[in-house]
Amino acid sequence: MTEQMTGHSEPGTAAPDIPKAPSPRDLAARAHRPAAPGAEASRTAGDASPQPPQVPQTPAGTTRATGAQSLVYALERLGIDVVFGIPGGAILPAYDPLLDSTSIRHILVRHEQGAGHAATGYAQATGRTGVCMATSGPGATNLVTPLADAYMDSVPVVAITGQVSTNLIGTDGFQEADISGITIPVTKHNFLVTRAGDIARTIGEAFHVASTGRPGPVLVDIAKDALQAATEFSWPLPFDLPGYHPVTRPHARQVREAARLITEARRPVLYVGGGVIKARAAAQLRELAELTGIPVVTTLMARGAFPDRHPQHLGMPGMHGTVAAVGALQRADVIVALGTRFDDRVTGKLDTFAPGALIVHADIDPAEISKNRRADVPIVGDCREVIADLVSAVRAEHEQGRRADLAAWQAQLDSWRATYPLGYDHPDDGSLAPQYVIERIGKIAGPQAVYVAGVGQHQMWAAQFIDYEHPRTWINSGGLGTMGFAVPAAMGAKAGRPDACVWAIDGDGCFQMTNQELATCAIERIPIKVAIINNGSLGMVRQWQTLFYNERYSNTDLHAAGQPKRPTGTRVPDFVTLAQAYGCAGMRCEQAGEVDTVIERAMAIDDRPVVIDFIVHKDAMVWPMVAAGTGNDDINFARGMAPDFGGRQE
Repeated sequence: MTEQMTGHSEPGTAAPDIPKAPSPRDLAARAHRPAAPGAEASRTAGDASPQPPQVPQTPAGTTRATGAQSLVYALERLGIDVVFGIPGGAILPAYDPLLDSTSIRHILVRHEQGAGHAATGYAQATGRTGVCMATSGPGATNLVTPLADAYMDSVPVVAITGQVSTNLIGTDGFQEADISGITIPVTKHNFLVTRAGDIARTIGEAFHVASTGRPGPVLVDIAKDALQAATEFSWPLPFDLPGYHPVTRPHARQVREAARLITEARRPVLYVGGGVIKARAAAQLRELAELTGIPVVTTLMARGAFPDRHPQHLGMPGMHGTVAAVGALQRADVIVALGTRFDDRVTGKLDTFAPGALIVHADIDPAEISKNRRADVPIVGDCREVIADLVSAVRAEHEQGRRADLAAWQAQLDSWRATYPLGYDHPDDGSLAPQYVIERIGKIAGPQAVYVAGVGQHQMWAAQFIDYEHPRTWINSGGLGTMGFAVPAAMGAKAGRPDACVWAIDGDGCFQMTNQELATCAIERIPIKVAIINNGSLGMVRQWQTLFYNERYSNTDLHAAGQPKRPTGTRVPDFVTLAQAYGCAGMRCEQAGEVDTVIERAMAIDDRPVVIDFIVHKDAMVWPMVAAGTGNDDINFARGMAPDFGGRQE
């Protein structure tokens, strides 16, 4: 076994060592010194992710440079070690000095969408800002989907695009597109740079905006003549962004009020969102949960923020959440929402969600407070600081003898967990259950591995049937639901954490959208592992057609008409042959008895990517389920089978 396969660890093992992301303002204080020829990028052995290049400290000064050189120098000073991109005419001036950088690795992707998703995967896996580059026009517009994806999931990404020369802007010049205007709705901020002297400062500002407050993607569009023009590069460069001053410290009075509600509650729930992971607050969350005894639910974006095997964890809430998690929220009297946005996939029909609950809502983005559900106690601040203050405030309440009695509530929740656990049936014809395949991957690869999913049934099964014990081990497209996300995002995650075992769990539909990035993985020696859950159809759409469209399967089958009843999955293309053509190891598995052997074979290969084509039953469905447009009280744990919650508690 190689070092990559040390994922067979038990619960309680140490969390993956992911170094804290340096602050852009701290990095901006580093002085510039052109890299010496042949200098090596610094690496710290044993770290779970690459360390920022070590920059020699020299007196501040100026260096004569082109705008393109100043761009590369600024990226170096900010500690950027990986950039995903494709060159083209307008961005070409930036690629020339990039060739001379000894601390930045450029990964040449096969499609700009792959660059954007790879930057997102890198950021989600490491906690640092991901970077992608593209040229003007179609190169830049191909980044729109990954930018929208990162925006919905609050991922720090900086996209750098080339723009036509300033004299051509607004003339419909060749490959001109107003990418700044196009991306206004799907970026946290964006910049159009037309002067060489503004490039370095703008890059520093972009990274500061992307990684502070509520993280998000930032676009920097640079005119070609600005990249070519001469300028003076100096570092550090002070910058100020009027009006941008994120609040991180919570208001003490609001925290005390939240603590009071917590200690008076009879049926409280900690409703945890992805903001807890973004804030690196998993340890503080566990402390709060264990101090109060409050049950915890973790959203799709928060899987791993609280250990799955912890006795207080009820699982994932929402449309495909556990019965216990959904029931707990519906019958709660106090909900403490941390770093979450009351998404419709969690709340169901909003006016029926948690009708008897008082809401404590903590988020770093004040725009999220009371946006969907009115907060009785609004708290604006960084989740790490909010939770730490809540712990202190609750302890003060306990010292005054005010402590909630949750015994009856815990007994009720335990009853629901025992009565309605997650489960699945094995097909009668002996074919593979997709849930079994995913469950075995999780057991064999272990809780230290990183799991990246596409979108659809396989995404939900991966969220349900793999145990997540640590933050940043589950990466998916939650808000936008982007098909084709898994392979390039897994590539980015592996580039950021080369010592981690990274599995992409994908569907046969999703896989065909971005599988060209396997060529990137093979050439760049990024040995991800891809499990294709191949049911021969667009599975989640087909499930809805089964349930709501009288089994009229309009354009969801990915195979030829008249295929035999026994599932054979998508065979055009042949995924095994395709994987081998890309320089990957390709395997196929069709029997339950072969699953463990095939996964172990994949785990033993670490010199190239591995693709496993798992042929699974086409009629498997994701349960539990709350149908779109209905309330969470209408949850079914199987088709036509609803749980008995025993009436509403008062």
